[in-house]
Amino acid sequence: MKIYDISQEVFDCKVYPGDPKPQKEILGKISKGDICNLTAFQMCAHNGTHVDAPYHFLEEGKTIDEIELKKVVGMAYVIKHDGVVTAEDATKILNRAKQANPSSAKRIIIKGNAEVSEEAAAVFADAGIFLLGNESQTVGTENAPMKVHLKLLGEEVILLEGIRLSEVPEGVYLLNAAPLNLGGADGAPCRAILIDMEEA
Repeated sequence: MKIYDISQEVFDCKVYPGDPKPQKEILGKISKGDICNLTAFQMCAHNGTHVDAPYHFLEEGKTIDEIELKKVVGMAYVIKHDGVVTAEDATKILNRAKQANPSSAKRIIIKGNAEVSEEAAAVFADAGIFLLGNESQTVGTENAPMKVHLKLLGEEVILLEGIRLSEVPEGVYLLNAAPLNLGGADGAPCRAILIDMEEA
């Protein structure tokens, strides 16, 4: 079993343009005579590696504490793609995932500098996948993310954004991307991992 940490380190992570960066405050240090080391922090729910809940773009959508954990924990398929993901690409990705492991086709993770088109989002949403993951800080076009988010989140496809996959080969993995349980929030950071169950 090999475990891949696909999360960004929080304090040096990428942030979506215009979002505040994470801030760290040291409240106590043993070296300064305090009883313990103690850290406080402040961050946007969508900094670094994070999960989008439907409420992020839908006023009546589920919040992060309401999403089913089975959507973010389970078999997943990692595939490499650079550039725009078209509807045809999305169909091929789903077919490859189904052939590799039918359960993995419920959680698609795209490795590379990829941008999901509105048409591809429709293919993924219509297929009833649970989760779509990507390395960018947003699944769609950075300067116009709304349509892709609405299509996917509107069908309760959970989004895992800002992951890091450079060391992860294509294939089937066990994904754990459970977000922090932030009541009423539109998203939350997570420590996402992929487990290669075949690796000794």
